[in-house]
Amino acid sequence: MTVLRYTVPPENDGCRLGLFLRMQGVTAGLIKSVKYDGDGFFADDRAIRTNEPVHTGQCIRFALPPERETSVVPQPVPFSVAYEDAFAAVLDKPAGIAVHPTLNYPDGTLANGWLYRLHQQGKDGIFRPVNRIDKNTSGLVLCAQNAFAAPLLAGSARKCYLAIVEGTMPLGPGRIEAPIARRGDSIIGRCVRADGKYSLTEYTVLAAGHGHSLVACIPRTGRTHQIRVHMAHIGHPLAGDSLYGGSDKMIARHALHCGIICFAHPLTAKIVRVESALPADMTALAEAENLLQGWTLTQLPCE
Repeated sequence: MTVLRYTVPPENDGCRLGLFLRMQGVTAGLIKSVKYDGDGFFADDRAIRTNEPVHTGQCIRFALPPERETSVVPQPVPFSVAYEDAFAAVLDKPAGIAVHPTLNYPDGTLANGWLYRLHQQGKDGIFRPVNRIDKNTSGLVLCAQNAFAAPLLAGSARKCYLAIVEGTMPLGPGRIEAPIARRGDSIIGRCVRADGKYSLTEYTVLAAGHGHSLVACIPRTGRTHQIRVHMAHIGHPLAGDSLYGGSDKMIARHALHCGIICFAHPLTAKIVRVESALPADMTALAEAENLLQGWTLTQLPCE
């Protein structure tokens, strides 16, 4: 059971409990759940209602209510855990595994694997991904461990992707600001179109070979297939990305990897940075094109 505690500072003396909790980042939905599904709120050792005032020096505490049941079936699925504490977990997903069950992928997903891991540890819980990546994109997925952490992680998470694109690009930074819309000839495809949603990708070309370039991409908006669409739009589709004009001769899936995630810890607000090295298939292509020199993950920004 996770118990949260807050000490009331002088500037919040006399503030109603409900407002005080909202100022600490506790959502209205969680406050309601603690009231009706949990054990309620306490000021020091006394039960307190949300419309009562709090006072300087009081310790306000409450236990997070039990998790709701999930329909996801626990199944062994390959992934690794890059970071974990009571509030956040960062999972490193191989390419070829969907993040959560869908009509096309009802099982064998990262969600199934996470529930299996919890059950193996004798724990209950649900799968709360803060960011989602495509089935054939590899790399880091940030998950909230409870309802308190979820909105705080969602609001602070930043990601840096590594992409191998076709063509030789000039080294250094760039940005692609182009609206993205659904593509009429495809159920899943997207395209740049004037009536699309505003989309911005910032990138840095880290290395360039004769036929491919390695690019670090930070999506400032969260559109479906954003990096893939934007890079194809400027004439540099991802290697292996046949949906958007890339060739699959040298790699069997689109060459995109979520290599860095940064987030503010929900409890301490301290910035946590988690990294994941290029997987074997992208490493092999990068080595063949001499794209691994002159940069390291730790040097790349993720803000």
